[in-house]
Amino acid sequence: MAKRRVLIMGAAGRDFHNFNCLFRNDANVEVVAFTATQIPDIEGRLYPPVLAGPQYPNGIPIFGEEELERLVKELEVDEVWFSYSDVSHQYVMDKGSHVIGWGAAFGICSAQKTMLPSTKPVIAITAVRTGVGKSQTTRYVSHILKAMGKKVVAVRHPMPYGDLAKQACQRFETYADLDKHQCTIEEREEYEPHIDNGFVVYAGVDYEMILREAEKEADVILWDGGNNDTPFYKPNLHINLLDPHRAGHELNYYPGETNVVIADLLIVNKVQTADPAKVAEVEANCRQLNPKARIIRCASTITVDRPELIAGKRAIVIEDGPTLTHGGMTYGAGWFAAKNAGVAEIVDCKPYAVGTIKATYEKYPNSGQILPAMGYSGQQVKDLEDTINATPADVVIEGTPIDITRLITINKPIAQVTYELEEIEPGVIEAMVREAVK
Repeated sequence: MAKRRVLIMGAAGRDFHNFNCLFRNDANVEVVAFTATQIPDIEGRLYPPVLAGPQYPNGIPIFGEEELERLVKELEVDEVWFSYSDVSHQYVMDKGSHVIGWGAAFGICSAQKTMLPSTKPVIAITAVRTGVGKSQTTRYVSHILKAMGKKVVAVRHPMPYGDLAKQACQRFETYADLDKHQCTIEEREEYEPHIDNGFVVYAGVDYEMILREAEKEADVILWDGGNNDTPFYKPNLHINLLDPHRAGHELNYYPGETNVVIADLLIVNKVQTADPAKVAEVEANCRQLNPKARIIRCASTITVDRPELIAGKRAIVIEDGPTLTHGGMTYGAGWFAAKNAGVAEIVDCKPYAVGTIKATYEKYPNSGQILPAMGYSGQQVKDLEDTINATPADVVIEGTPIDITRLITINKPIAQVTYELEEIEPGVIEAMVREAVK
């Protein structure tokens, strides 16, 4: 019987995990290619033989998604499996309709069948969209566990933007580890807060290997999700966040809606800055999708270290890159901090943007006046620096969770924004955490 010829559509993360879980050891399948999108410069690489396994001694090529039609036809693909996140249902089925029209089957992998079981309790933090507040919730839960005397190890959703073989299993405990692994801005935004809180964080490509290493030093595994993806590990407690600033997205985005359906605790976040009617709309959708889940409200408390730099001044506002790009937001914590501190003007960086930052604005016009902190490569980090320095402003308001001056030199003073989760009904999260790990 001929092997089924499979192509996996991805973005350097969920696609590799689905391959490792479902296809790597299946003798009836030949994965002929990956495609990649969302993340710059992922295509043109090879999923290496050391990760692909003995059935793939030459590895598996990675192409740009724009070549999908050619690949389906020329490689005689039988099945295409969609394997990336934070896209609308319309977008998914547009892709599926084309694939079906080109002659292949189109599929989406099971959430449960790609959740690896752990020997330790697992708490998973996910969301319906990028930029809802997963990281602050992960920090909040980790503090609860630390107060309980538990050794916490965080495992972050993959961001393997470099050498995939070298990045199979990465462990970060200090800033020196970030430098050693040549982490991008996007990686640092996720890893630095864990390090600042005194926790070890793992990430990489092979999440079975990562889990077994993390289990050696953890009482509890904390899954820190990326985008709106489903957990890679089977959770004892699954917490999912929803955004009333994007009410209705819990019904319309993949796989965010799946997270709503399978979560144990649904947190409607950012209620202090949202329209109350939108908060109520999101809660009603939660009750419809998952009547068994506990639903609570939380605030995302925003503070700025030097508000006196902002009052009456012209400011550049920098926000987390993915929140503004495929997350689709037009503002974030930095924007609110600027307004609360009495900014005179938020300066539009677009006329001064260079290179890859200019290209980002062209691709994601929703970013508006806000500057996305893009840094997937050394060149993009340099373009970000040049854009900031060329833009006429009095101050930079940094709404990202890292100190960006560790990577770039800026010719303007910086006001750093922080944001933390605040329960409107205190004690619910801790009670559910204790029940999950007792």
